[in-house]
Amino acid sequence: MKTDIIKLQERAGQYKDAAAKTTKRIILCAGTGCVANGSLKIRDRLLEILEKSSVKACLELTADNCDGTVHISKSGCQGFCQRGPLVRIEPDGILYTNVKPEDAEEIVSETITGGKVIERLLYKDPVNGKIYRGDDEMPFYARQKRLVLKNCTIDPECINEYIYKDGYKAAAKACLEMTPQQICAEIEKSGLRGRGGGGFPTGLKWKLTLASENAKKYIICNGDEGDPGAFMDRSVMEGNPHSLIEGMMIAARAVAADEGYVYVRAEYPLAVERMRRAVKDAENAGFLGENLFGSSFNFKIVVMEGAGAFVCGEETALIASIEGKRGMPMPKPPFPAQKGLWGKPTVINNVETLATIPVIIREGAENYRKTGTEKSPGTKTFALTGHVANTGLIEVPFGTTLREIVNNIGGGVTDEKGNVTDEYFKSVQIGGPSGGCLTPEMLDMPLDFDSLKSVGAMVGSGGLVVMNNKTCMVSVARFFMQFTQNESCGKCVPCREGTKQMLAMLDDIMEGRADENTLILLEKTAKAVRIGSLCGLGKTAPNPVLSTLKYFREEYEAHVFKKRCPTGQCKALAIPEILADKCKGCMACAKKCPVGAISGAKKEAHKIDPDKCIKCGVCKTICRFDAVTGI
Repeated sequence: MKTDIIKLQERAGQYKDAAAKTTKRIILCAGTGCVANGSLKIRDRLLEILEKSSVKACLELTADNCDGTVHISKSGCQGFCQRGPLVRIEPDGILYTNVKPEDAEEIVSETITGGKVIERLLYKDPVNGKIYRGDDEMPFYARQKRLVLKNCTIDPECINEYIYKDGYKAAAKACLEMTPQQICAEIEKSGLRGRGGGGFPTGLKWKLTLASENAKKYIICNGDEGDPGAFMDRSVMEGNPHSLIEGMMIAARAVAADEGYVYVRAEYPLAVERMRRAVKDAENAGFLGENLFGSSFNFKIVVMEGAGAFVCGEETALIASIEGKRGMPMPKPPFPAQKGLWGKPTVINNVETLATIPVIIREGAENYRKTGTEKSPGTKTFALTGHVANTGLIEVPFGTTLREIVNNIGGGVTDEKGNVTDEYFKSVQIGGPSGGCLTPEMLDMPLDFDSLKSVGAMVGSGGLVVMNNKTCMVSVARFFMQFTQNESCGKCVPCREGTKQMLAMLDDIMEGRADENTLILLEKTAKAVRIGSLCGLGKTAPNPVLSTLKYFREEYEAHVFKKRCPTGQCKALAIPEILADKCKGCMACAKKCPVGAISGAKKEAHKIDPDKCIKCGVCKTICRFDAVTGI
């Protein structure tokens, strides 16, 4: 019987030979965002047109169907979500953006059969107008360093292509050439820290579990990504599920576990589907099951859907959910490494952490440490969203500055109309509801676990929300507080009641009912919740409030003492204004104002003095040109 190592070599060779027989490859981004925007409809239309034009096309590569064909394949999220759906043409190195089904005929006639580039479908920089043919020079891609996301352009449903890209080599090495102790030591040497938010050293976590004396142990992949605006883990599970499986195999070998669970949010149906297919394909190929790679190591994986509770991202709550209990956290110690799933020693790592493991084992810890910083080696994926020209999924080395991410990769901060200028930048919320805000003074601070902690923020799972100068920071704090209050499991009083009271105080501030005691009580309550809560959700829930109070206190004070929202976003405290482009200077409002707050000459735009205005609404009611706002 052939060993699994030979199977790996054969499968890689078969894929290479089949791919070499094709003429071109069309890769359609089939992450959740692009699928929602019609990328699969584009695929079907391309296939239909190619067949009508007598050009052979195939959706899957096999030995007998690829000769002289155009290979049309799906990929996971390619990252440039702002410009999706994305279509790549290889080996020509062409990347088309914002593609629609009706563009398919032109793509076939001009590019596939005609060899020409369709300029209107290429990415055009909104600032300098430069047009890019492919992603090798495009700032959004060229300034990233992709390790975890490197293979998200392969077909996530083709195990042979993953193998061709050196897939499962690291798992084979771990099973046949390394002891559990050596694997743990290599991961510890790499300096890899957990990418789920806490940044705990992965190698140390594995060593603690390996040291636990128990015949039964488990590996859990935490795919319960719940931060608003975050989709890093989802994209890895959709785009490169075999990297996650391989990482779990290595982790299991390192701690002597024989069973693993992938816990995925039920709101991620595509990730669930592709993970389950990947597990089945790995089983059929002999890479999961018994005696892996001819060794005595056995390992199986179960993909489980979570119920969608944010608190299940906390490891003890996640364990309870897998066991069929309500997802609620438990006090620690004991830690999962000592007593986890069904009372057995358990390793819990998040998706990005596990997907990094094969890279380290395959290329070595020393090579891995060349990227990133001394205390935060490697790269980090971020979901870049908000008021920025290029939103999407990015991966950069730790130590990259916020300025590099926002201005160069993200293309700059935008106003409400999409115009780009540095003057608009106000803040970045990093780490979601557990994180904090970064200010213009921090644009050149290197982003890593320790530097962010020093300014009251955290990496978190990797959400980056860019905000321009029209954003009300009080409303930002309220948004995240509303989220954490809704998601609190209610088990401990500080989180259950504290978040509710903090939310009520933020409502008072935004609606003009607060006084100076409100700010004092808000800060005291936030600190009490942070200290007294049982789990990470409650302990970090006050972070957005404390962070915005620290760096944008003048905005809070304007709401409380002046009863005005400086950005005009809080309706109850909006600044009254007469729009100059709508005002006809009829003077009707000035004549009716009971406090003389409106001034201006006849047939010229009038103005409201906000210090005099009592917001009685007379001017807004009497204006026939809809020129009065903020009242």
